[in-house]
Amino acid sequence: MSLAVLRSRALAGMEAPAVNVEVHLANGLPGIAIVGLPDTEVREAKDRVRAALQNSGFDLPARRITINLAPADLPKESGRFDLPIALGILAASRQIRDDALHRYEFAGELSLSGELRPVRGALAMAFAMARDGDEETRAFILPLANADEAALVEAAAILPARTLLEVCAHFANTPDAPQLARHHGPGISHAPRYPDFAEVKGQQHAKRALEVAAAGAHSVLLVGPPGAGKSMLAARLPGLLPPMSEAEALESAAVQSLAGGFAPERWRQRPFRSPHHTTSGVALVGGGNLPRPGEVSLAHHGVLFLDELPEFERRVLEVLREPLESGSITISRAAHQADFPARFQLIAAMNPCPCGWLGHASGKCRCTPDAVLRYQGRISGPLLDRIDIQLPVAAMAPDGMGAQADGESSAAIAQRVAQAHARQLARQGRPNSQLGPGEIDRHCAPDEAGRRLLHD
Repeated sequence: MSLAVLRSRALAGMEAPAVNVEVHLANGLPGIAIVGLPDTEVREAKDRVRAALQNSGFDLPARRITINLAPADLPKESGRFDLPIALGILAASRQIRDDALHRYEFAGELSLSGELRPVRGALAMAFAMARDGDEETRAFILPLANADEAALVEAAAILPARTLLEVCAHFANTPDAPQLARHHGPGISHAPRYPDFAEVKGQQHAKRALEVAAAGAHSVLLVGPPGAGKSMLAARLPGLLPPMSEAEALESAAVQSLAGGFAPERWRQRPFRSPHHTTSGVALVGGGNLPRPGEVSLAHHGVLFLDELPEFERRVLEVLREPLESGSITISRAAHQADFPARFQLIAAMNPCPCGWLGHASGKCRCTPDAVLRYQGRISGPLLDRIDIQLPVAAMAPDGMGAQADGESSAAIAQRVAQAHARQLARQGRPNSQLGPGEIDRHCAPDEAGRRLLHD
């Protein structure tokens, strides 16, 4: 029978549903037809596969080749199906053995020479394969460039390959045929490196506020003139955050993998995303015909820094309100929807007026009160209500800056943050910023003096 069935994975939001790649050879005019809701990249696979097979020394059958990607109602995108399609053609035409193909899953884009190129979402696919594993022992064959990333899922057997010929040799079943070896990852052990707070002189109140924000996962708005150090402070916040747990690191890495931007050397490193103020709403929260994660998801378990906050379009800023509350974002389309995590810590910075010098000791500001109110009014009340700490940051005098001693190191502050964060988890199971009204009354009930302070 001229039929071969191989397993692969698609991407649908954070999920990687299984896909059966069915290849059938039939009599008729030679040609390749791909069905099963493929997009343009998948339809172009027939040309890449044809050239890769011929340049690897195989024969392309002069028959009618039908390739079905099942289930048919699941959209298929990217070049990850090149490798299983090529192997399916070889297995259906009896150029390689097919008796062991059912024990593997395949993903990889083919170059015209037969080399394997990396694909997006390798970590998500490996995690889904390990989670959905059945009674059969199954391994994942994918490009060598994706091996370190996919091997972060310790339960998944990852077999990397450089070329189509290496994969075919693995199934040759002859004593002298080279076999693909399981990849165990690079064994990353170095600690993440962040900019150090010791480089920031003065601004003790701002440092204390960021320490509190790091411990409780609170969002922060820094308001001050140019040169006050707002961006410098924000860039050093990731170095204060508690160390990432294994689950948090995997979630963060999986989102980065979906966007094709994950690097193994950034394992367990808190993401720091700083989009420009011209960023669109779709780029910020994610979207597209086949939804991909946006900046709020790429900052999952990390920091999203929005500099020059009033310069963002108001409708762009308003899309932050839902993920700030829920910690996730749902991208809905007519045929399907995708859910992405978005548990990020928002750090924003802005000038107090259009020229930026309002309240500065130099007295350079010439903005009218109406202009100041219009500028500050670009940030809506509902969004400001979701920013827990709103902090004025004054510029330091030039003659006093040199007299300041070096600041406390990030390592010393991070140690206090980790202890405070651990106490919060032991007390209530979550950071302070995620407490609901009932939990606040139960865990953080103020005394009479505290009630008077809140009332005032």
